Amino acid sequence: MRRGWNSFNQSLKSNYLNRYIAHTEGLMENNKPLPPIAYFTIMSMVSPIALNILLPALPDAANDLGVSTSEIQLSLTLYLLALAIGQLICGPLADRFGRRPILLTGIAIHFTGCVLGAFADDLSSLLIARIFQAIGGCTGMVLARTIMLDRYSRDQAAGKIGYITLSIAISQAIAPTLGGYINLYLGWQYLFHFSLLLSTISWLIVLFMIPETAHQKTDSLRLSRILKQYGEVLKAPNYLGYALSTTFIACAFYLFIGSAPYIVNQEIGGTSADFGNWFLLVSLGFMFGSFNAAKLSAKLGVQRMIILGHCLSGTGAITMLICVYHFGASYLSLFLPMALFTIGRGFSQPNSQSAGISCSKGSPSTASGLMGFIQLLTGALCAQITPFVLAAGTIWIVAIILLCPILAVAAYYTTLEKHKR
Repeated sequence: MRRGWNSFNQSLKSNYLNRYIAHTEGLMENNKPLPPIAYFTIMSMVSPIALNILLPALPDAANDLGVSTSEIQLSLTLYLLALAIGQLICGPLADRFGRRPILLTGIAIHFTGCVLGAFADDLSSLLIARIFQAIGGCTGMVLARTIMLDRYSRDQAAGKIGYITLSIAISQAIAPTLGGYINLYLGWQYLFHFSLLLSTISWLIVLFMIPETAHQKTDSLRLSRILKQYGEVLKAPNYLGYALSTTFIACAFYLFIGSAPYIVNQEIGGTSADFGNWFLLVSLGFMFGSFNAAKLSAKLGVQRMIILGHCLSGTGAITMLICVYHFGASYLSLFLPMALFTIGRGFSQPNSQSAGISCSKGSPSTASGLMGFIQLLTGALCAQITPFVLAAGTIWIVAIILLCPILAVAAYYTTLEKHKR
């Protein structure tokens, strides 16, 4: 009886093992169909959720840890910097080893950072946790876009990337509001638990649902080869213009999220929950822009969508400057114009990214990672100078936000000049 049961049990285990191996081998084939875009949106939300969920709690975290505003701001600066470096490394690794292994490893690193953050009791522990979260979480953001470009044409990919950008907008809508209330009622350490849950779900999605899409892998990770790849990407016609165009718009957003929690706390007298509630408008603006970008990109084309987005962002920034100058800082003068700004960002960002990445024909992962690096490195610099600009007055924050779409339009027009030649 026991022998028969053991035989049956062994056969059952072998059957499950064979099915798992077959499933895994099937996912490794790069001609397998992709799962619905919803799976990629979840994967893309891991890092933006982790970035934004802590923002409303930064003033309270500073008080709890006994540190200054500039010191707690390092949790944002180092996150963005680590995210930038992670994206720079992620591209070549994905081109060498494939998309799936890098995704699985990266999300596991992010999971580790979430665990460390949940038990952080001093500034050093918090900063280490944020670095781990950023380095690991960047893989979902970079490779979700890359996988779309692996399988679709530029205009089709722009629409798909628009949905991925929409998922980032949703995460930006959920995270600060959720974070504000969790911080208010439970404390800022509990904010890491939500990221922990999301990273677990994302890792399982990659393991069981996402196929390998790299058609051709590079054969070396030598530094000279990697630098050569980045050099070739930077030399690709129009790449830098598109990259800088989306970077300037992103910098305005990072400047806003780096300063608004302190403005709400110190000038308006609100709580972390108040910031989260009003920031929902900004996130809904980005969501609206991204959703419509996904629909309109195929009809209007990449170029028109970029310039339309930049014009909307500029209009929002001008409105904010006028309102803050005449009426002072308030929820209405800050968050409503920024919502218009982010509608424009939702229009321009997926199209600028798709156009820029497609300029490099040979290494889309490297091009995507480099674009993310440029954008986030500049964002990290903006985040760290934010306390100093804020000390000079809120009006200076708004003035720099207005400067960003002006620079974005200038960068975009360099691509038009090259097209004429």
